[in-house]
Amino acid sequence: MEKIKNTKVARVVDKLAVESEPGLTNAQLLLTNHDLKPVEPERRQWGAWNFVGFWIADSFNINTWMISSAMISPSVGNGISWWQSWLCVWIGYSIAACFICATGRIGAMYHISFPVVARSSFGVWGSLWPVFNRAAMACIWYGVQSWIGGECVTLMIRAIWPSYNNLPNSFPSSSATTRDYVSFFLFWFCSLPAIWFPVHKIRHLFTVKAYFVPTAGIAFFIWSIVRAKGIGPIVHQSGKAHGSELAWGMVNGIMSSIANFATLIVNDPDFSRFARKPSDAFWSQLFTIPTGFAVTSFIGIIVSSSSTIIFKETNWNPLLLLSRFLDDANSGERFGVFVIATAFTLAQLGTNIAANSVSAGTDMTALLPRYINIRRGGYVCAIVGLVMCPWNLLSTSNNFTTYLSAYSVFLSSIAGVILSDYYLVRKGYLQIKDLYSAQSAGPYYYSLGFHLRGYAAYIAGILINIVGFVGAIGKPVPMGATYIYRLNFFAGFIVSAGTYWLLCRFFPVPATSDTWIEVGDVVRNVSVAYGADDFDAESGNGSPVGDEDKGMRVGESKMGDEFLEMEGGRERAF
Repeated sequence: MEKIKNTKVARVVDKLAVESEPGLTNAQLLLTNHDLKPVEPERRQWGAWNFVGFWIADSFNINTWMISSAMISPSVGNGISWWQSWLCVWIGYSIAACFICATGRIGAMYHISFPVVARSSFGVWGSLWPVFNRAAMACIWYGVQSWIGGECVTLMIRAIWPSYNNLPNSFPSSSATTRDYVSFFLFWFCSLPAIWFPVHKIRHLFTVKAYFVPTAGIAFFIWSIVRAKGIGPIVHQSGKAHGSELAWGMVNGIMSSIANFATLIVNDPDFSRFARKPSDAFWSQLFTIPTGFAVTSFIGIIVSSSSTIIFKETNWNPLLLLSRFLDDANSGERFGVFVIATAFTLAQLGTNIAANSVSAGTDMTALLPRYINIRRGGYVCAIVGLVMCPWNLLSTSNNFTTYLSAYSVFLSSIAGVILSDYYLVRKGYLQIKDLYSAQSAGPYYYSLGFHLRGYAAYIAGILINIVGFVGAIGKPVPMGATYIYRLNFFAGFIVSAGTYWLLCRFFPVPATSDTWIEVGDVVRNVSVAYGADDFDAESGNGSPVGDEDKGMRVGESKMGDEFLEMEGGRERAF
């Protein structure tokens, strides 16, 4: 063994290892590193206005524009009117904001990321499957958003050099052209430096984006109205759907909005853990999300409707409309397209970093914490996004929305289990150090590190939708299954959350509280090594954080002068 340790390969492997706390066992090295441990006070730099800027910046992206606009077109969407589509967006994103705040509070209170939060409900090893699901989704989304960003780059170059549009195509059998691939690679390559920055410092990117991108979007909005010769003809366009078709069209629109947020719902703790205090991540997200996305969607809906007046057809993709604007454009109009396309390029960059590379990096950190941190995971995500085929997902809006709905089935079940565990079963109580423990006596170890109740509830949430999903891809299924699948996120969430609560009711789990109690205020500079005390770096003298924190680790929760005896560490669960 000593010979192996002294080999050149072993030394290289050791150098590839990322920063972690000293004194950890080999098992703990598979559970923690610097990016996975609770965020220490000096890195909690996100205030309420940072979250406002984050969501304003995130709301102005092409995907949000496409999903809302696609509701209008009867050929590719639901064929509803513009105001009905906008109402769907308000309702859908308001519901999504509630879910975001619910999951985000866990991160803001205990300053832990989604992979660590999932250990409470799925087990310290069982959480790796939900984490892998989320990482895979983030990588796919990275490729999709990069492809859309490449389309923005195409418009930027065409606005300067119109001949770029006629670049010879070396891939005649592909659904994309050489020009598309070049633009995609340019966007992908120029995005790489942004992945380098740590999460608590990238808030400045969103501040810049929150000012520049909405301004460009409003300019595009005004330009479209002017070309359509006023807003009158737009608002008087009637929808094609009526009766039950209209009702289900609006339901589909609402569910599409929620499905668009399914990934962010489960991983909001990745960002909220950097909040200075829990309230900073609550009100700012609750109101900014529906407002920001509704404004973006309104602009997209009106611009999409304007295209019907201007070009006699509805362009659900705003980039296609900008491309039409370039046809026979003068120098001033080309400059306008260039500025708007630049803003959309920045929008795609910010969205990719915030919603995809950081999330994937955080998840991959949990999958291989000894050698992957958030930065390295972000670059792995970028590579996966490069080698996949995102243009196939964007070939039609129907394909894209079907894909969104399909994956929201899996993520809604994960969200249901996690929120049921935190709010209904544990009533806000978590033992932080035990979330990083691989000891079999730990309250989150369950059976060999897997929580069978969590997996049973997760599978139940998927099964309720699986028949309807088969129908969504074109196979004949009972109509009842189709109706359930139209409400797929709610169906998966409610079934998984309810199943988990019932299982834990009849087969109790350790480390719970009989009354609501959150002890995140004691989480400061946490040491997760076995037998180590937690030290407060702010004191400067190496003194322990306090007796309260020690009491929490052995299975007690303190509320005022009353102690609630817990079961943590004394009981094994199946």
